[in-house]
Amino acid sequence: MEILTELWAFLRVRKKFWLAPIILALLILGALFMLAGNAGVLSPFLYPL
Repeated sequence: MEILTELWAFLRVRKKFWLAPIILALLILGALFMLAGNAGVLSPFLYPL
């Protein structure tokens, strides 16, 4: 959790708010990949995404 707070502090201090949507999209994509690998029954529904 400390990494997220440091990242948010960096974005706020450096005024790089345009990076926030990119980081959020990468986090969501990573979560989908983790779900697709461990889901078993849900895998066929996650792969088309």
